[in-house]
Amino acid sequence: MLNQKLLDEVDQYPNIQTHFDQRCTGYDLQKKQLQFEEKTIQADTVIAADGAFSAVRKSMTHLPGFHASEDFISYGYKELTIPAKNGKHQMETQALHIWPRKNFMLIALPNLDGSFTCTLFLSMEGEESFAHLDTPSRAQRFFEAYFPDAFPLIENFEEDFFKHPTGSLVTVKCSPWNVAGQSVLIGDAAHAITPFFGQGMNASFEDCLILNDEIQAADGDFARAFDSFSSKRKKDADAIADMAYENFIEMRDWVGDPKFQLKKAIENELERNFPEKYRSRYARVSFSRMPYAEVVQIGLKNDELLKKIMQEIKSPTDITAHQLKKYL
Repeated sequence: MLNQKLLDEVDQYPNIQTHFDQRCTGYDLQKKQLQFEEKTIQADTVIAADGAFSAVRKSMTHLPGFHASEDFISYGYKELTIPAKNGKHQMETQALHIWPRKNFMLIALPNLDGSFTCTLFLSMEGEESFAHLDTPSRAQRFFEAYFPDAFPLIENFEEDFFKHPTGSLVTVKCSPWNVAGQSVLIGDAAHAITPFFGQGMNASFEDCLILNDEIQAADGDFARAFDSFSSKRKKDADAIADMAYENFIEMRDWVGDPKFQLKKAIENELERNFPEKYRSRYARVSFSRMPYAEVVQIGLKNDELLKKIMQEIKSPTDITAHQLKKYL
């Protein structure tokens, strides 16, 4: 639906041409030529949104002073499906379902058609890993042992598990994002992140808004606009990349821990009773336009406050708005 809306918007501007199935393979910065699999075009100014494995970014790595890293974590992921039953969801829809198992986890998110998309995040190598789950019997025993309530709901388990590819997880950081006013990286090309905060696409759309603002402010001076965009946005991209990985550790290791559950219960009550004074890091990331780097700083202050409250409150049943008010 989102892709369709974007294409509908493009149709309103006859000066924009759209080309599909044209894979970018590189950008000759000296000749200002953008290279595709079957053709080369002259491109004096390039805004490159060509993904985590960006060919334009790769072309920029040869420039003096350009730094880039692709950090693959040791985990991969595989998607499975819990189908609808009689046209309805088989689990609660107003929730993110998590099966945390310390070193790995399964999550499930509801779809509009009544199904759930399940994602297994698991080490690529080792005793409990995708490398070890190389036969139907091993995969089935693994799910029966660790996810006994979810496994019966996945109807085509064997087919899904071995048909669907095992995806990799990478964090991309680079600097600078631009070459003067000639080219600029946006979205995953500039800052691919792991999916554990659900912010990859949102961060990329924010890039579009902020880059547009900078171009307007620079009155069409692409060199000034790209420089400003790159320097302003970099710290926020690094911040959400770090928060995304931290969220992975939190979901994988901590959501079943009683102390963590107490911390979240206190936080929920603070947010519910005093929304003008307290907002969680999650809420600020997911439901506001606050820059990610600012959210990190507020999140650190929130943690200090929660630790202080937890010295007095030891159980979720002891939480009252009256008690919490004195801490704000």
